[in-house]
Amino acid sequence: MQTNLKISRRDFLRAATTLTVAAPFILPSRVWGADTAPSARLTMGFIGMGFQSRGLLGNFLRQDTRVLAVCDVDTTRREDAKRTVDEFYKNSDCAAFNDFRDLIARKDIDAVCIATPDHWHAIPTLAALRSGKDVYCEKPLTHNIHEAVQVLKAVPAGKRVLQTGSMQRSMKEFRVACELVRNGVIGKVQRVECSFGDPGRPCDLPEESPEPGLDWNLWCGPAPLRGYSSVLSPRGIHQGFPDWRRYREYGSGAVGDWGAHHLDIAQWGLDMDGSGPVEVIPPADPNAKRGAKLVYASGVTVEQKDGYGVVFFGTDGEVRVNRGKFVLIVGGKTIADYSKEKPKNGEPNPDTDTNCAAEVRKAEKLYLADAPIKLYVSKDHISDFLECVKSRKQPITSEQVGARSAICCHLINQSYYHHARLEWNPAKFKFTGGSGNSKWLTREYRAPWTV
Repeated sequence: MQTNLKISRRDFLRAATTLTVAAPFILPSRVWGADTAPSARLTMGFIGMGFQSRGLLGNFLRQDTRVLAVCDVDTTRREDAKRTVDEFYKNSDCAAFNDFRDLIARKDIDAVCIATPDHWHAIPTLAALRSGKDVYCEKPLTHNIHEAVQVLKAVPAGKRVLQTGSMQRSMKEFRVACELVRNGVIGKVQRVECSFGDPGRPCDLPEESPEPGLDWNLWCGPAPLRGYSSVLSPRGIHQGFPDWRRYREYGSGAVGDWGAHHLDIAQWGLDMDGSGPVEVIPPADPNAKRGAKLVYASGVTVEQKDGYGVVFFGTDGEVRVNRGKFVLIVGGKTIADYSKEKPKNGEPNPDTDTNCAAEVRKAEKLYLADAPIKLYVSKDHISDFLECVKSRKQPITSEQVGARSAICCHLINQSYYHHARLEWNPAKFKFTGGSGNSKWLTREYRAPWTV
């Protein structure tokens, strides 16, 4: 119910955009368990009800939560999400909003899940944090570096819990790969390669006739207002991921899509979760869409290349990892191998008698049984978030992880956009050495939106 809310959007925005207003530390008075009454569960709202959010909603519904409200600027998606929630609870109680501010203004919601296009990640995230709500937000956590810095400030200021949807850290093959690297199994790391696609590009889509039931002005939000395109926001209950992510105004290209996943693992393996690169080197060819390098203070480079997910190269071996793929080579000998590569020239497939989990266990048993460095173990990304909401501990992909991995993506994109070598201070979040431009850290926000 929302009948007692007396707050104007102007007042809400004024409060939500003031950095100095920190939400009080409020731990919900709940005892969670399998037999927890519905009225005592963590209450949630969902912002953005597209393809990704449908999966998240189904997962959260099966956890110890109570979904009270959904929000989407598309009427069809919004009503479909409400119907999903109501059918799950066998009632008609779920509220459905067009404007996220109406959802966040509800005092009976403890946490929000945000799965909007990238250009809409930071504003509702910050508003939720400052209103005392915990946040699960999809990756990349922000659309630009300025937004990442603001989220880094807002989470501890409000004593909130934030989880970024970089769920590869909750997959065992990636954790074991990073533990092998961090424990020196492949020797001293020299370089890392990450495989992902093109940087973002300016949106040049032709305008289409608008259809009823979509608040296109609100979909564009802080981005420039342009003519409607079904490529950006397909109408109805679409399958698959829309192509807004290709365009700089709304997404970060594949650099902020798969790059956000794989660069995040590179950061984890290099023990850089609290820091980042000190330099970005673009490819020699100004038209190239591969070859940008992040350079760390240790001299280790992380290069974007077409290839095998994430590959760590050390002085005594290498680790290759991707979803469902894992290879460990030490001293020139292949120790574990499940790469699902197709056999060539009629040769037998070496993977037929094994699987990824078995190969990961083999490497773990041989090299990590007594390893001094043990990384955060999360077996389920959403469960980890919910447990940390209860314990008030940082989850596996906290704001530090999510923001700094997003910054890596944004730095690579800026090196492509401007074909510029950039020197970077990861502690002060500034370009140094006369490189870069402070304008590249942010964007022009369309009124009344700002960060």
